[in-house]
Amino acid sequence: MTKTNLITGFLGSGKTTTIRHLLSQKPENEKWAVLVNEFGEIGIDAALMSDSGAVLKEIPGGCMCCVNGLPMQVGLNMLLQQAKPDRLLIEPTGLGHPKQILSLLTSETYQPWIELQASLCLLDSRQLHDARYYDNENFRDQLAAADIIIANKMDEYSGGDWENLDQWYINFGENRPLYKVEQGKIESSLLDTPRLNVKELPSALHHQHSTKNTLAALSLAGQERWRRALNQGQGYFSCGWVFDADTLFNTAAILDWVRLAPVERIKGVVRIQEGTLTINRQGNDMKIETRSTPPPDSRIEAINNEETAWNILQTPLLRARL
Repeated sequence: MTKTNLITGFLGSGKTTTIRHLLSQKPENEKWAVLVNEFGEIGIDAALMSDSGAVLKEIPGGCMCCVNGLPMQVGLNMLLQQAKPDRLLIEPTGLGHPKQILSLLTSETYQPWIELQASLCLLDSRQLHDARYYDNENFRDQLAAADIIIANKMDEYSGGDWENLDQWYINFGENRPLYKVEQGKIESSLLDTPRLNVKELPSALHHQHSTKNTLAALSLAGQERWRRALNQGQGYFSCGWVFDADTLFNTAAILDWVRLAPVERIKGVVRIQEGTLTINRQGNDMKIETRSTPPPDSRIEAINNEETAWNILQTPLLRARL
């Protein structure tokens, strides 16, 4: 049986960074796999974890949590039957509702295959004072479904953020373990915690996501140099771009574009002259990292909580190319 953990958390809570840290602790004699779902169509998270040594399967388009989540089942079956991992980490989109996923993982179909262990939910306490987050049903239900709460990005908190976290825990923590960490640095031993939180969750409201039953992120066809894809649902809108391997970006120009773009969230893995630039921006928080090995292509995803003039936003992005 494959030990399996669900890693949830709303947009920008640090799920991918946390999973990368967990993968760095993988025992050498074990095979780990990650099933990752993203709201957008481009597929950024798999690229961010490409050097982790884990088996990766991506489901773009925010379709893992849908009631008729066939791509989730197909991706899960492929990993279990072909990779036969010792441990599987499942990362739903930050806009996903956990009920359907947990129902599937605990169904009779998967009982011979999966040993479901603790579900972890990452929480950025700074979101607790913003109605866009705490009034969102998925934000609330992700936290309600978790066995373990990870208060992430504590190095970014101010005094009021700590107070909000303490008050939330008094009201909703239900004596579940709460860990306060920086940059997703949790111990992999937490993954072996038994699943104890089995309370019934309310059903998720159905929201429109991509209807594509694809298991692979957007790719380029023929002689295309770049293309983009749109998605929307849950009151959020996304636009993603993929550029071919011959496209290089000016580092300063692309960072200026990311910093100034009037959207809530941007993630990217892009080719620069020095190799790879990874970008992760949530609100005003921006984290960047460089690697010497270039990625196979460049991928950028922007998400916003209101409709956005993507054509206008795209113009300076294209100008950032060398």
